[in-house]
Formats: sequence, C-alpha cells, structure tokens
Amino acid sequence: MNNMYIKDLWIKWEDISNSSYLRSIPSISQLDEMTFERPVTFFVGENGSGKSTLLEAIAIAYGFNPEGGTKNYTFSTYDSHSELCDSIRLSKGYIKPKRNYFLRAESFYNVATMEEEYSRGGSDMYIPKEFHKKSHGESFIEVVKSYFGANGIYILDEPEAALSPQRQLTLLYEIDRCVKEGSQFIIVTHSPILLGYPDADILSFDEGEIHRIEYEETESYKITEMFINRRDQVLGSLFEG
Repeated sequence: MNNMYIKDLWIKWEDISNSSYLRSIPSISQLDEMTFERPVTFFVGENGSGKSTLLEAIAIAYGFNPEGGTKNYTFSTYDSHSELCDSIRLSKGYIKPKRNYFLRAESFYNVATMEEEYSRGGSDMYIPKEFHKKSHGESFIEVVKSYFGANGIYILDEPEAALSPQRQLTLLYEIDRCVKEGSQFIIVTHSPILLGYPDADILSFDEGEIHRIEYEETESYKITEMFINRRDQVLGSLFEG
C-alpha cells in the first residue's frame, strides 16, 4: 500500500494555454501523471530541464506559499510561479501529516525576513530564529532542526546551495531521522552527496522525458567521479579546449 502523503499527481493540460512556455519544456510537456512510491524522491537534470518548475507547482498545489516556509506562511514579495500549479491535481494519503515545510534556496531570504515579522507579532507558532544573524548554511540547518520531524511532508529545492559538504551530510542525517519517523521528502538537487541517500527514487528530467535512473547514472555522480579521479585530464581538456 502506498502510504505517501503525496501519492500521485496529474496534469490537466486542457487548463494550460497552447502558448504557454510549459509546452516547450520537453520533460514537462510529456508528463501526464506521476506516482510517488518511496519516502525520498529526487528530481535531477540539467539547468532548465523543468525539475524546479514541477517541484514548485507541486508545493503550491499542496498549499505551500510559493516562496517557501510552512503552509502557515501567507506573504508574497514577487509572483513568479507558472500556471502549472493551477493545473496539477494531487492524490494525498489517507493520513494527514503533522509537519510540513517548503525550503527553496533562491527565496529563503524573504522567508527569513517574514519569520522575523511573524515572531514580532507575538504568535507562539513563530519562535524567533534570527536567521539573518546566521550564515546562509547555518540558517538552512536551523530550519531543518526546528521544523523537520516525524510524520511530515517536506519539499526542498536545491538545499545544497548554502551547505558545505559536511553540512550536506548533516542534512542527510536529518532526512534519514525524519524518514524513519514516517516523513516524506521530494527534493530537487545537483548534489552527489544528497543523491546517495539509500533506496531513494531518482527521477531524471533529461533526454526529453522524466524517467527513473540509478545513482551512478546521474550526471552529478558521473562528473564528480570523473573530476576527482582524473582532475588533471579534465582540467587540461577544459582549459586547452
């Protein structure tokens, strides 16, 4: 039985205009439905392949603020999300999650600012975390330790952007802690460290169609492995070429 909090998605293409740029993204335009089968699902692919576009649409369709935070965040500084979120239908699990968070690197500054605004409002829901007084990476880890826990749904867009390799290992530990307590993660990443999480589904957005691949088949792994093992050869070819 599929006990994921987000089980399936469908796209109602009849609700998307024929002139929409979404139809020019091969991986998105070929997608009608998707099933989430494991507690951790990674979206991988080259820049512009559509992975963050789909992740954002899933998050908004689930009820998250487009810029991130928990489902209680209601602010907006700039509306840049696509019409895809209005055309996606989600099939949810029969158990309601107790926790939730949408973490996206590119708009985290805005989330940190609103965190301060909410906490000044006196609500017990928002205990001051003072993210702006911490480094970007420290703030990310503070979010994970403060908001991530058992029986939660967590959507992460390139969380490695602010994290050192050591902190990425810390994030892996926290992800595993939550998974063992019944949580689900959907993550866009280029990190070969994060992608190493055992038994995760890795969905590639390359080659024009979303498809499952193995860890060793990801470009993140192959390029990192090649660079580490043949650095001089890679750099020589790159610079001389």
